[in-house]
Amino acid sequence: MTGEIISAFTEEQAESLTGVSVHRLRRWDRTSFFQPSLAGDNRRLPYSRIYSFRDLLSLQVLRSLRDDAGCSLQHLREVRDKLTHLGDDMWSRTKLYVFNKKVVFYDEQKEELREPVSGQLVLQIPLHAVLTGMKTSVGAMSKRQPEEFGRIERNRNVSHNAPVIAGTRITVGAVKRLSEDGYSTEKILAEFPSLTAADVAAALKYHNGKRAA
Repeated sequence: MTGEIISAFTEEQAESLTGVSVHRLRRWDRTSFFQPSLAGDNRRLPYSRIYSFRDLLSLQVLRSLRDDAGCSLQHLREVRDKLTHLGDDMWSRTKLYVFNKKVVFYDEQKEELREPVSGQLVLQIPLHAVLTGMKTSVGAMSKRQPEEFGRIERNRNVSHNAPVIAGTRITVGAVKRLSEDGYSTEKILAEFPSLTAADVAAALKYHNGKRAA
């Protein structure tokens, strides 16, 4: 009947649609790497391995991750569980990325990168936000009050209560690390245009919660 949607597929059909050979399908089934949703108890019987449409989607992705991206079977076992439980809406809006042979899920709706095994969010640093933030900091440079120059302060809402240059979010530690890396005061100011020479001097003298004598 025209318009009928096939929802059950034989091994041969699965091979044709996913690129995973029948031999490989049987090996993945035998090793419990990927078992068909509609499998019979006795795999020796004809048509004892029947795959669902969702199975085909997962198989095609797993084959690509294994063959094209070189992901290990151990890692893919964990990814497989995530794939098989994705709803149709997630299949529509999720992208997969591979870095160093590890898979990362990107949810376009939530704009989240998540490592599927641990479920942890992947650190994201949007460079456009860094650029915008830097421009804002530079623009605010002229708004600092003269009494803030060369002064160190702490604010529990800024940089996790780390000592910072007054009127900025630049930590004393950041200035000290540049100095330890051989940066002169001029080079430090080039990195942090909102600072003054007095700020740099105060940061370098700051020690154990107070200015050094």
